[in-house]
Amino acid sequence: MTPDQQAAKRGKRKPGTPGALSRWMQRKANARTIRKVRGGRGTMMGMDLLILNTVGHRSGQPRETPVAWFADGDDARLIVASGGGNQNPDWHANLMAHPDQVTIELPGRAAEPVTAQRLNGAQREQAWSIIAAAQPRIAKYQSKSDREYPVIRLTPR
Repeated sequence: MTPDQQAAKRGKRKPGTPGALSRWMQRKANARTIRKVRGGRGTMMGMDLLILNTVGHRSGQPRETPVAWFADGDDARLIVASGGGNQNPDWHANLMAHPDQVTIELPGRAAEPVTAQRLNGAQREQAWSIIAAAQPRIAKYQSKSDREYPVIRLTPR
């Protein structure tokens, strides 16, 4: 096996490969979106955004990711770990590894601690109906995927 094949198998890519470019572009887009949310502009493509602050599940380093959220009652928020359809996004592993070390930032507001809970069964179905009604395109993405997208409820601590 060549070094390139070994790196790809481990999920690492050499700089200059399409995967590396894609990750670089995603980081740049996320940084721009985070600046917008912190500046008070919290919508994109008709969805409300928040900044999800987690702790890396392997590194232990702080991570921040802009994600779309959906209201669930008065104070809880729902987020979906779609990850482009084929796998859970990195933030999902961080969230599950350290659910008690999560904060969120809403547009123009300071970070607030939340408790993250992955929903299953009837709770997930009820939450999914809220999400699908608010954004039918997410339901369409789900219908094209072989896996069930995790739905997470964020509740203030």
